[in-house]
Amino acid sequence: MVAFIGREHQLAVLDALFAQVAGAPDTDPRPGQCLLMRGRRRIGKSSLVEAFVDRSGAPAVFFTAAGAADEVELESFIEAVSSSDLPDRAVFDDATPGNWSAALRQLAGILPDDRPSVVVIDEVPYLVDRVDAFEGILQRAWDRELSRKPVLLILVGSDLSMMEALSSYGRPFHQRGKEMILGPLNPAEVGDMLHLPPAEAFDAALVTGGLPLICAGWQPGTDLWQFLSAELANPVSPLLVSAERSLAGEFPESAMARTILSAIGSGERTFTNIARAAGGISHSTLTRATEVLTDKRMVAAELPVALRPSKERRYHVTDPYLRFWLTFIAPHLPEIERLRGDLTLRRIEAGWTSWRGRAVEPLLRESLARLLPDDPLPAAPVIGSYWTRSNSLEIDVVGADRAPVARQLLFLGSVKWLERSAFDNHDLLALQRHRAAVTDEAVPLLAISRSGVQTSGLDASYGPAELLGAWQRSQPNDPSPTELS
Repeated sequence: MVAFIGREHQLAVLDALFAQVAGAPDTDPRPGQCLLMRGRRRIGKSSLVEAFVDRSGAPAVFFTAAGAADEVELESFIEAVSSSDLPDRAVFDDATPGNWSAALRQLAGILPDDRPSVVVIDEVPYLVDRVDAFEGILQRAWDRELSRKPVLLILVGSDLSMMEALSSYGRPFHQRGKEMILGPLNPAEVGDMLHLPPAEAFDAALVTGGLPLICAGWQPGTDLWQFLSAELANPVSPLLVSAERSLAGEFPESAMARTILSAIGSGERTFTNIARAAGGISHSTLTRATEVLTDKRMVAAELPVALRPSKERRYHVTDPYLRFWLTFIAPHLPEIERLRGDLTLRRIEAGWTSWRGRAVEPLLRESLARLLPDDPLPAAPVIGSYWTRSNSLEIDVVGADRAPVARQLLFLGSVKWLERSAFDNHDLLALQRHRAAVTDEAVPLLAISRSGVQTSGLDASYGPAELLGAWQRSQPNDPSPTELS
């Protein structure tokens, strides 16, 4: 069960929904419950649902769409029902439905009336894309038949924007299901799984992205470099192949989006530099490609958080594992396939400190957001960063009342994430100069340091242990952080 370390909370949420179905009174005309689960590819959605179905002991059908033609998907669905453990599944052998409306209606007819069951439809976005009016078909089947049975219907999808839209206002399935967002294992869960101290847990989270499949290949107690040495010696390791398979699923026909993603992942952050790195593509082509990437939540387009408006938008890859892969792995896959992963490892060692210094910042800002309020710092509705076009002024942490144009700055901070260098007087003076450049107010100052603080004059400071603890204490007994609603 190593893949489910850190997933007990989500399993408990699924158990609770199933209990609602099982405990519905006989007089309830609609005992069924529906859950819409979304999360990135290879995050472990299907494995989580399979684990839940196994431990529920309920009769179930599990169908996974493959992006094939309508009639092929329908045939696969019928086969999935026929090979399930539903008591009356033989009905599908005797009478084969000719369309999706008939198939879902027939499925509802064979679901048990006297005990709960589970129906899973995985990769729903494929059906929405390939089957004409599938959302309306699903809505009618749910309203008229499926919800009248004691069934937990789980709809799973990797296309985040499409799954989010599925239940949005004005769409057929609006307000018909609860929602669960399955994210990666957080740094605390990664640290627990791999038996790592706090600072090393953040390193592991950056390299693995918290993907359970990649974490499962990390022998507990071994360090980052031992892990990378072993994975780079294996051309089919999950660390090497997961990103390629994910990108193939996300962009089967869009080479340009992948080109732009590679440019951003290699470190280019501004529109002009991304266009140049992608071969000098046109403004309109780059705009369309970045819109696709941001819609899929693979890239974030951010503006500085400041008291005055700015047009200095910057882009970064949101998934730290994908960012690591695009920077260090993808350009050198041929040498890894030639079993020269040792060369790649040396390259990672040479560039690691510089890459990590920037890559870790979003994760540390999120950690801080989970930690606050913490005297003397208040909770901040927004925690971002600030920069100028020339990069002559960069502030790693900006807490504000709103973004990107703030009415009030709540605190400013600097990140120094080095093994052997503490935050010192020189760093404090630089932070004070930066504060004077953006505000006349005595805004509180904080430091985030991997190796401690050797100065006075800060209002607050945080190290790996405190920041990792913020993730540990964010695991309450309510549905957060899965965002069940």
